[in-house]
Amino acid sequence: MKEKMIKFFKEDTILVISGIFAVISCFFITPDKKYIDYVNFRVLAILFSLMLVVSALIRIGTFDYLTEKLLGRISGEKYISLLLVILSFFMSMLLTNDVTLVTLVPFAVNVLKAYKDRRRMMYTLILMTVSANLGSMLTPIGNPQNLFLYSKFGFKLSDFVLLMMPYSAVSLIMLIVSVFILNATDKTADTAVTKKTPAPMPLKLGIYSVLFIVCILTVSDKLHYVIMLCIVALTVLIIDRKAYKNVDYGLLMTFVFFFILIGNLGRISFISNALSSIIEKNVVLTSVLASQIISNVPAAMLLSAFTDKGAQLVVGTNLGGLGTLIASMASLITFKFFGKIKKEGEHYLLAFTVINIIFLIVLFTMTLFIG
Repeated sequence: MKEKMIKFFKEDTILVISGIFAVISCFFITPDKKYIDYVNFRVLAILFSLMLVVSALIRIGTFDYLTEKLLGRISGEKYISLLLVILSFFMSMLLTNDVTLVTLVPFAVNVLKAYKDRRRMMYTLILMTVSANLGSMLTPIGNPQNLFLYSKFGFKLSDFVLLMMPYSAVSLIMLIVSVFILNATDKTADTAVTKKTPAPMPLKLGIYSVLFIVCILTVSDKLHYVIMLCIVALTVLIIDRKAYKNVDYGLLMTFVFFFILIGNLGRISFISNALSSIIEKNVVLTSVLASQIISNVPAAMLLSAFTDKGAQLVVGTNLGGLGTLIASMASLITFKFFGKIKKEGEHYLLAFTVINIIFLIVLFTMTLFIG
């Protein structure tokens, strides 16, 4: 039992900590009718529906098939790395950064085994992680904190995309340059694709694509979230109920705990005033620094209760995903996969941190000029 509890804490640290703090806050603000107003059911419904649809798409091999087809046409190490990094960047805009890495990294590890210089494997995996974290910042559905902030501050889709577009454009250029710097020579490598993934069933692919569009319509305020939830949940239940197993229920509960914690903190005047005073001095910098300690999703949820500068908070928490390994929890996914195949965790952490800090410095400097 003790070992299971330790394992659970390691795997869902943010969930456990947020739950503890939410419970503690309840001793200061006794549960009442206002608690129900804390929870943003729209965000939870959209997040759950997106995860369910993506889970269904993964189960029919959609992204494995796409990746395999693209990689099958390339043999040079440099261009294999480039394609994997670019795929991570653009897939994360629609699938979220963590789902992208869970999908692509195992496939990439299999492909990158052909590399004679294993440092290139490490660099490619690190750049894929950075790419997923940066690509996801362009859209409201790219990562959980974007979806939350998009809903909370009432952004228009076009305004949100335009806000992050300069950072995304510079990020993509930096990623491409980084691939070429870290792959100075272009040796030929077998892509090591050992199995052929069958094409996804056209009917299921079509149905799930429609469900994904339904989710996007809800994000864009064209469809009520209850209608979306009913359509998605019932359709997937009928077609493939096993897709429900891959939904990240821990993330959903983490959101609930933070809703409770934030709601209670907002009702404790001296805490609310103190946090508001600190954050308002520099929302972007505070968001970046907070993300390094508690990761960017909790940082976004916590800080959003004490500032009305939504645009700056979006920029800060997205850039805050760079830096430490826990700045974006998605980064842990690649680290765990790499640790299973190579006993070079220290080298990985050093390279990961240096690369992340370089990207963070460049992008944070941009905020000083863009405003």
